[in-house]
Amino acid sequence: MSSADRLTRLLALVPYVISRTSVSVAEAAAAFEVTEKQLIDDLNLLWCVELRAPDPYCPIDLSYEGGEIVVSEAESISRPLRLDVDEASALLVALRTLAEIPERGDAVSRVIAKLEDAAGSAARPSSQVSVQVDVRPDVLVRVRAGLDEGRRLRMTYYVPGRDENTDRDVDPMRLLLVDGWSYLEGWCRKAEAVRLFRLDRIVELEVLDVAASIPADAEPVDVDRGLFRPSPDDIRVLLELTPSGRWVADHYPCESVTDLGEGRLRVELRTRDTRWVRRLALRLAGDGTIIAPGGLAAEVRDDAERALGLYA
Repeated sequence: MSSADRLTRLLALVPYVISRTSVSVAEAAAAFEVTEKQLIDDLNLLWCVELRAPDPYCPIDLSYEGGEIVVSEAESISRPLRLDVDEASALLVALRTLAEIPERGDAVSRVIAKLEDAAGSAARPSSQVSVQVDVRPDVLVRVRAGLDEGRRLRMTYYVPGRDENTDRDVDPMRLLLVDGWSYLEGWCRKAEAVRLFRLDRIVELEVLDVAASIPADAEPVDVDRGLFRPSPDDIRVLLELTPSGRWVADHYPCESVTDLGEGRLRVELRTRDTRWVRRLALRLAGDGTIIAPGGLAAEVRDDAERALGLYA
């Protein structure tokens, strides 16, 4: 579990306990979908939390003797949440994105209605934002069925880096929404590793009558560190872009982006397979130039000459 996940749980745990007369360790662990040992580790960590308001020194006081959790001296965390305009708008836009997912839309829509009512005028800017999820509804329904029923998925998946469709069996782990794109995280039987699959790139999907079997040591991807993980063995590619080619910086995982002035950019990409970079360079035409490596630039020139020769 990532540190961000744990922090979110810790911040929710205190008001959860305070709002109830009595909470057992087992009940709280079930509510937060963790083991009792994980919950006790969280409670022990809360001993180290120090609140700076209203007093200069205000440690959280808690106990879980006899299996019952009691928290006190934590009024600063237990106060109702107050959202400003930006926070309310960001939350509502994110919820509207989730509402586009079939089988979850009704529940999320009810939450949106309650939040809009509570936020009042702070919720108005978000009403001007329209959200659409670019995923086939049948794909979402089958992915959700595989997750809920714990069944293996068989998919045909488009790999843009190789410009080809691949067939693979995947044991689903969870759905993620990262940078506006929906992903399925699962144990890929072909790669024998945890992989992320963007839902809009799933060409065909079938729910198999086979129980999913995820290895105990399978580690979820820490998306807080970003989805792109360059390797030291990857090829470093430098591209210079005209103002018309700036969209590359928004659509591809760039290691760095340098403003060259007058709307031009220099972007650094890393890749194991240069085929997609060569296609990108041909697509850019005069809006992009490969600066390095020199061998890759020569390959793109050869590709362009072969393409032109076909017109003759």
